[in-house]
Amino acid sequence: MIKIRQLAMLAGAAVALVSCGPQGGLDFSNFDPDLRRWGGGGLETAQAAARAQPRPAPDQRGVISYPGYQVAIARQGDTVATIAARLGLNAAELARYNAIEANTVLNPGAVVALPRRVAAGAPAAAPIVSSTGQVSDPFAGQGIKQPNVPAASGAGAVTSQTLPAASQPKQHVVAAGETAWSIARKYNVSVNDLAQWNGLTQDMTLRTGQRLLIPVAGQSRPATAAVTAPGTGSPTPSPPSSAQPLPNEKTQPAASPVDKPAGPDLGKTRTAASGSGKFRMPANGAIIRTYQKGKNDGIDIAAAPGSTVAAAGSGTVAAITRDTDQVPIIVVRHDGNLMTVYAGLEDVAVTKGQTVSAGTPLGKTRNQGVVHFEVRNGFDSVDPEKYLN
Repeated sequence: MIKIRQLAMLAGAAVALVSCGPQGGLDFSNFDPDLRRWGGGGLETAQAAARAQPRPAPDQRGVISYPGYQVAIARQGDTVATIAARLGLNAAELARYNAIEANTVLNPGAVVALPRRVAAGAPAAAPIVSSTGQVSDPFAGQGIKQPNVPAASGAGAVTSQTLPAASQPKQHVVAAGETAWSIARKYNVSVNDLAQWNGLTQDMTLRTGQRLLIPVAGQSRPATAAVTAPGTGSPTPSPPSSAQPLPNEKTQPAASPVDKPAGPDLGKTRTAASGSGKFRMPANGAIIRTYQKGKNDGIDIAAAPGSTVAAAGSGTVAAITRDTDQVPIIVVRHDGNLMTVYAGLEDVAVTKGQTVSAGTPLGKTRNQGVVHFEVRNGFDSVDPEKYLN
C-alpha cells in the first residue's frame, strides 16, 4: 500500500512538471528537467551561454596574470609538482592550495590557482622556416650572428602582460556536494563554458576545495528568428515584389566576353639575375620567392609534382637528413667550400657519399609543388640566383 502511494505521488509530480496540453494530453514542450525556471528564481542560462568569451591565452610558461591573482594552465602530462618546478614554487604548498595531490596527472587545460604571484614568462621565439611553411632551414643559426629581432606581435604571439581588471573572472572554491551544473546555475553561465575555461573532464568531475574560474561575459546573443508553436506552421514571408518593385539591374548576357587581366610572367624571375653560371636550376619551374638573408635563406621554385629534382652541379652527397615533418633534405658539397641544399622533395634517388654530376636526379618534387634550394659558402647562406646560369 505504501509503495502504491509513493508511485502515485511520483506520477503526480511528473504530470505537474510536464503540464497538460490544450487537448488534455501531456505537453512536453515546457518540460524543464534541471528546474532552471522553477519558482521564477532566475536560473535560466540560455543568454549567458551565448555571451561567454574564450579564456585568455597563457604566457610561455602557461601562466595567466590578472591584477588580483594568477593561474597556471596544465599541459599534457603535467602534475602540480611539474608546474611548481616550472614556476619556482613549493609543490606541497601549491597542491594544498588546490586541494589535490602533488603527483596527480592533470587534465590538459586544467586550471591551477597560484598562492602568490610569480614573474611573467617571456614570449617564445619564432622558429625559422622556409616560405613554403613545410621545410625548416637545416643550417639555421650555424656560423651566422643572429640579429636582435623583437618578438612578433601578430597572430600566434604569446604575451605575458597582466590582463585588465575588467577581464578578471571570479574564482569559486568547490564545496562538498556541488556539481558543475549547480555552479553554472549559481553564476548564470553555461556548463560547457565552465568546463572549457577550467579544463574539466568529460564527466565534469569536481573535487572539494578545487578552485574554478567563472567565465567572463562576452558578446551578446545574435538575433534569431521567432519560433512558432508546434503544429501551427510557419508564417509565409511576403514576396519581395509585394512592397516594392524589383531593382532595375543591368546584367550582361552570359555569352559576353570577359576582360582578362594580363598575368605576371613568373618565368622572368628565373633569368633576371643570372650570375656566374656555376650551377644550373635544380628543378624546371619559376622562382616564386627570392632570397632574403635571415628570412628565406634560399629560393623557392614552383615545380610540377612528381618532376625531377636534379643536382645543381658536380659534387658529393654530404648529408641526407629529414626535417620535423620527415621531409628529406639533401646537402651536396662542391669545390670552393660551396654547398647546395635541396628540400621539398621525395623518393630520394642518391645515397650519402655518392658522387654526382650536374643534372644527376636527386629525387622527385612533392605534391605541394615547391622545391626549396639554397647555396651556402661554408655555413653562410648566399643568394643562389648569383650562381645560376
